Amino acid sequence: MVRPYLPLNALRAFETSARHLSFTRAAIELCVTQAAVSHQVKLLEERLGVSLFHRLPRGLALTDEGRALLPTLEDAFDRIGGLLDQFEGGRFREVLTVGAVGTFAVGWLLPRLPRFREAHPFVDLRLSTNNNRVDIAAEGLDYAIRFGDGAWHGTDAVRLFDAPLSVLCAPEIARRLREPADVRRETLLRSYRSDEWLGWFAAAGVEPPAVKGPVFDSSSLMVEAAIQGEGVALAPPAMFRRPLALGLIEQPFAVTVLKGAYWLTALKSRAETPTMRAFRDWLFALAADGAA
Repeated sequence: MVRPYLPLNALRAFETSARHLSFTRAAIELCVTQAAVSHQVKLLEERLGVSLFHRLPRGLALTDEGRALLPTLEDAFDRIGGLLDQFEGGRFREVLTVGAVGTFAVGWLLPRLPRFREAHPFVDLRLSTNNNRVDIAAEGLDYAIRFGDGAWHGTDAVRLFDAPLSVLCAPEIARRLREPADVRRETLLRSYRSDEWLGWFAAAGVEPPAVKGPVFDSSSLMVEAAIQGEGVALAPPAMFRRPLALGLIEQPFAVTVLKGAYWLTALKSRAETPTMRAFRDWLFALAADGAA
């Protein structure tokens, strides 16, 4: 069956009228006359052989056929508009979508992103954060930066750098911690990885207490609680250099425990684009130079 030719202006006139349920308001948005919009919609209805609107005394109502057509057109016009927005200054801006653990995004990536933008001005980087639980396919990500052991089903994972954990706390708490055993008396702020404190006490050669402190799904949130004096956090100091430099928190002991690393991950089924390769090469160059 040969499909009828559907003019783009007629499709746009219907989509706009359907959003407003008014030919008059559609005409204002499209900068044409109300008669022109009505004519284009009528032309589309004739080509399709169906009525798309019920013409009412005070506006419009979609028919079943109109309701069926509208979502597809809205999505199509949104996608066209999004693609055209990527053309700027005679160049095409390729979108790169990256998800990252919040702690890594704030503590490591954001301070370095200006360098990436300077080197790749026509990359439209879109960054989202997560708490290490991320569905790359469902969220439409090119890359996800995660913390852990690198074993995630269906993904390729390449280690960026290790992230040893150490005690971080407010200065007033640090002043009363003279040796690692003193930490036992403090409120122990925890992540959802339940064995981290046990590992740190083992590394310090101290018998661990019962760990009962509040649980956080983000190291950034946990360290913020530590800054406010709510307890002692166990987090990677490399991700909190700014609050350490400002004296908001302190690392009272050199003892660390290694419970994971940061990894760059992507779907095994995802073909790497030039923009993805540029971001990956930039990221690993910084990591190799000891920028962690």
